[in-house]
Amino acid sequence: MDIQPFYDFFDCCVGEWVTERTYHYLTHQEVERSRTEFAVAPITRDLKEKVLSDNQYGEVEDIDTMPGFRLGFHTVSETGEEVSQELRMLFVPRLTGDGFLEGDYLRDRAYEEAKPIISHFRFGLHHRELLMTTRYTQVVSVDSITLVNPTLRIRRILNYQRPPVDHAPLETVRLAGFGVEQKQP
Repeated sequence: MDIQPFYDFFDCCVGEWVTERTYHYLTHQEVERSRTEFAVAPITRDLKEKVLSDNQYGEVEDIDTMPGFRLGFHTVSETGEEVSQELRMLFVPRLTGDGFLEGDYLRDRAYEEAKPIISHFRFGLHHRELLMTTRYTQVVSVDSITLVNPTLRIRRILNYQRPPVDHAPLETVRLAGFGVEQKQP
C-alpha cells in the first residue's frame, strides 16, 4: 500500500498557521471562540529519540522516516485568556490496511496534562484525515484534522468523559470544538 499521502499531509502541515475555533462546553452550556497562531517545524533525529525516551517507548526502526515536529502555539480566547505552549511530537506508523495507516502519536508534553503521553492515530490515505485519540485521566480527546488543500485544514475536537473501563464506548461528550485553520504565506 502506498503511504506517500501520509508524508505529503505532514509536508503541508509545516509552516505558520492561524485558526479560528469555536468550543461548545456541554457540561455547562457555554460557547467560546478563540484564535490560535501556531508554527510547525520538523525536528532532528536527536529530538525524535528524546520524544521516544521521554515516553519510555523503546527502539523503533526507520526513525528518520517518521514524521516528527515542534509545535508552538499561542491562543487568545474571546474573554482575553491567553495560553502558550511548545511541544515536540512523533508519529510512529504501525499498521496499514483498508486505506488507513495507524500507529502511535507521542508527545513530550500533553495538552491536558503536563507530561509525556502516547496516543493513537489513524490516517485516511484517500481523504487526508488524521484522527488522534488521547486517553487523559479525566477525558478521552478525539481530534480530527482534515487537509482540504495545502493551505486549509478543518479541525474537529471531541472530549468525552473517560469511561471507567478503557475500551467501553465513548458516550458522554464534555466539549465539542470546531475550527478552520489557514496557512500563512
